[in-house]
Amino acid sequence: MMRGKTIIVTGANSGIGRATAVELLRRQARVIMACRSQERAEQAAQEIRQEAGPEQGELLVKLLDLASLGSVRSFCDEIIKEEPRIDVLINNAGIYQCPYAKTEDGFEMQFGVNHLGHFLLTHLLLDLLKRSAPSRIVVVSSKLYKYADINFDDLNSEQSYDKAFAYGRSKLANLLFTLELGRRLEGTGVTVNALTPGIVRTNLGRHVYIPFLVKPLFSLVSWAFFRTPEHGAQTSIYLACSPDVEGVQGKCFADCHEEELLPKATDEEVAKKLWDISEVMVGINA
Repeated sequence: MMRGKTIIVTGANSGIGRATAVELLRRQARVIMACRSQERAEQAAQEIRQEAGPEQGELLVKLLDLASLGSVRSFCDEIIKEEPRIDVLINNAGIYQCPYAKTEDGFEMQFGVNHLGHFLLTHLLLDLLKRSAPSRIVVVSSKLYKYADINFDDLNSEQSYDKAFAYGRSKLANLLFTLELGRRLEGTGVTVNALTPGIVRTNLGRHVYIPFLVKPLFSLVSWAFFRTPEHGAQTSIYLACSPDVEGVQGKCFADCHEEELLPKATDEEVAKKLWDISEVMVGINA
């Protein structure tokens, strides 16, 4: 049970984030849905409350657009003003293989939303998380990190753009962020861990082109082999709630077990360099 715990879930109106919110509400947590569309989030919140059943916690909706650093700052100002504590921050929201676009602040969309938006969000809420210790940060990554690397000369994909590579890079950035943040949080009572949820049936793939004639077959395959959002959310819930991971720092999990990562996701030098550049990109004066 998570009674008395306040948990922020980004992108909680659909997919894994929504399934995570349902289960946490069921466990009587106070869940803050941090979402880009107030309207879609309010609608999802009604359904989540119905699904969570009796004896549920409290559900709130707050506006957060990770493609806007101004929105991230406004959201955090509001949280810090209104919330005496944050027990868990779940960095779940993501955008997947979208056509080339830039965020409000001029960053390539996938890197901007999946990495930089969450980077600033976590930074701004860190003092509150420290005051709430023991507290946790959960970062949703993806096994697709394996197919990318961090090209410091073209983080904005201005020289070339491959949407699959850009997604993989943003997810590799999530893992490197977890590694460096874990190092910085030693001894604070705040832990951070990442997870890879596997292939899940969500609307994350809405930008992926599937030829019309193949769609029925793809639909059939996805129902047969892809995980449900509920299944995909299990490791997020585990990292948010389980006493088994108390004090575990800077690791990655899959199916509620620690996962061995490729060396490029555990490179401390690259993690530190990415951290320093990310600070400059989001305007943090370290």
